[in-house]
Amino acid sequence: MKQLQSLDDIFTKKLFRIPDYQRGYSWGAKQLVEFWEDLASLSGTRSHYTGVISIKPVPAEVTDLWNDEQWLIQGKQYTAFHVVDGQQRLTTISIFIQCLIEAVEALPASQGKPSDKIYLGHSSIDDIRKTFIVKTEPRHGTIHTYKFGYEKNNHSAAFLRSRIFNDKASTHEQETFYTLNLENAKAFFQENIRLLLAAEGLDALETLYDKLTRRFLFNLYEIEGNFDVFVAFETMNNRGKKLSNLELLKNRLIYLTTLYDPLEVGADVAESARRKINDTWGEVYYQLGRNKRLPLDDDEFLHAHWIMYFKYSRNKGSDYIDYLLNDYFSPKQVLEKLVVSTAKLASIEIQDDTFDAEEDDSPPVFVPKMRSRLTIAELNDYVISLNTSARFWFSTFHPADAGDILDLPEQVMMDKVNRIKISYFRPLVMAALLLTSKGDSARMHLLDGIERFIFLSFRVSRAQANYGSSHFYRLARAVYKRDKTVDDVMIDLNKHLAWVFNKDGVFNSNPFFEFISKKFATNGDGFYGWGDLRYFLFEYEEELKKFRGVEKLGWSNFIKSTADRFSIEHVYPQTADEPYWVNRFSDFTEEQQTRLRGSLGNLLPLSASINSELQNDDFPSKKQTKIDKTGAVKRNGYANGSYSELEVAAKDEWTAHEIKVRGLKLLEFMEHRWGFSLGTEEHKLKLLHLSFLGPLRVDPA
Repeated sequence: MKQLQSLDDIFTKKLFRIPDYQRGYSWGAKQLVEFWEDLASLSGTRSHYTGVISIKPVPAEVTDLWNDEQWLIQGKQYTAFHVVDGQQRLTTISIFIQCLIEAVEALPASQGKPSDKIYLGHSSIDDIRKTFIVKTEPRHGTIHTYKFGYEKNNHSAAFLRSRIFNDKASTHEQETFYTLNLENAKAFFQENIRLLLAAEGLDALETLYDKLTRRFLFNLYEIEGNFDVFVAFETMNNRGKKLSNLELLKNRLIYLTTLYDPLEVGADVAESARRKINDTWGEVYYQLGRNKRLPLDDDEFLHAHWIMYFKYSRNKGSDYIDYLLNDYFSPKQVLEKLVVSTAKLASIEIQDDTFDAEEDDSPPVFVPKMRSRLTIAELNDYVISLNTSARFWFSTFHPADAGDILDLPEQVMMDKVNRIKISYFRPLVMAALLLTSKGDSARMHLLDGIERFIFLSFRVSRAQANYGSSHFYRLARAVYKRDKTVDDVMIDLNKHLAWVFNKDGVFNSNPFFEFISKKFATNGDGFYGWGDLRYFLFEYEEELKKFRGVEKLGWSNFIKSTADRFSIEHVYPQTADEPYWVNRFSDFTEEQQTRLRGSLGNLLPLSASINSELQNDDFPSKKQTKIDKTGAVKRNGYANGSYSELEVAAKDEWTAHEIKVRGLKLLEFMEHRWGFSLGTEEHKLKLLHLSFLGPLRVDPA
């Protein structure tokens, strides 16, 4: 390790590339703020130790394929390096310098001047760009060689050049979570540079540039060409961002390909395996970051794939990565050899009448072979499975963006499973999607069965969240290995649902009744305190929509925070001081009034939140649109709302009778929607906590 070096020293005659085994740019707001504060707070002539940057020379056989870099490597004696550790800092520095350049060039005093005549301190913008960002081949001016960047097959490579460095010739960039981080970093520095420039002028930018390039000091550690970079990488972390298990696994797999005996695995086979690993991780990272606003978790995918690919264990949460790194893909699996004998194979004599030779009576000689415990084929199969699975994993989270995998009905059903909180079933769904085709009826059968299982066992019968998890995790592997079919899974789902039914086949509503009773006892909420009320009422709204065909109330209306419950209204209000309510409910005890307010039939999803002062209006007022003194709409009435609101608005009155009728109707919908029976009207009224009203005298339909 050499003495501390400044950026000026580090970037002299060097090209830096982020190798394939590295993740993309992962710094967020916390790390960017820390970087800015370190830079801004550095005072006087003091220096700031910024950390270690570990680099390794890129072999000539690799750089020989780099067309845009050859004029510097061959003609100017530049050296190309892979960044083993420190890519997050180098990326951030490059973005910051680019933002400085853009800010200075945008100044009024810079307009009309060439970049070699615009200065930041004692350096021209042209020199700064050439030193840290990009150099242009001078003879023809057509080759632009970047001092820092990603290898070309990285999804972030084109984005960095075109969107961060403003290279108009670079196109076809793909946007992912990692490119969003690049974009956010540039926006962060642009805004803070703008504010600093407005407050303190150009001198402040010159000071920042001097601090960064001359007084931010690094240990530059150059790893020798024969040093095992993969082992080194496993021990390194980037500041504030611990390497994920997925990143560690990629490096481990690449490392294992270097351990095979050449007599067992030829160099071409090992190199092919490394290419597959790099390609796979590129695909995995793309799929995980494909929705850049809602990126998927690395380790969650790896864990789910482990459940599907290997035998599930529930001893502890870290079992899967311990198994992958310390057992299945440990170096000893390659370095420790097995003796493979063919001595017990029956010999086969091939008759050949074209050659008459002296018969050889000597017994055949079988020579035992040596091979690793983990074959290159087994490693390759695992990598291929990860590659294939990533797309299907993405489709389970973002079905609307997965038209290549799911048809429209499957997208709708997958969306329902996500809304009800898919729980531990995602590995099983991924396995089933992998082994079936788009439009296969088995898919819909499975998704519908899982949604029903979750609703009945967890959302209504209040089973513990891990009920059945081990069994269905193991089923994910059985389906993936084709040991079980979707029909087998459906049988198991029904078996695990048997406990929610009485012997006569009627749903046992006692757990749900006790749950709602506690809600009434603690704060009077009743069904209003049921965490899955929004899901249930949305499904009812969807049922009403089937007969109208136009959406009036989307799921976004139902996913507000628990504290904000304005999207679900008590028709008979919690504070019922209006004469309308007093006249219609004064005959009931205080406890009965509480039960009526919190009963299912009194709760209504609204198409928009209403102001608190309007919630306690009488029923006729609730139905009508409210207009303020200026003529502006204060809130829409039920008559202008969702289909559920329209249904309630059709009532002339809102009394205990209407609450009971609507409650029974909603329970009948529940029975129809999820395929079960709640039993008699008496049982249903008990569940609604309205037994004191007595049975209906009219048909509730």
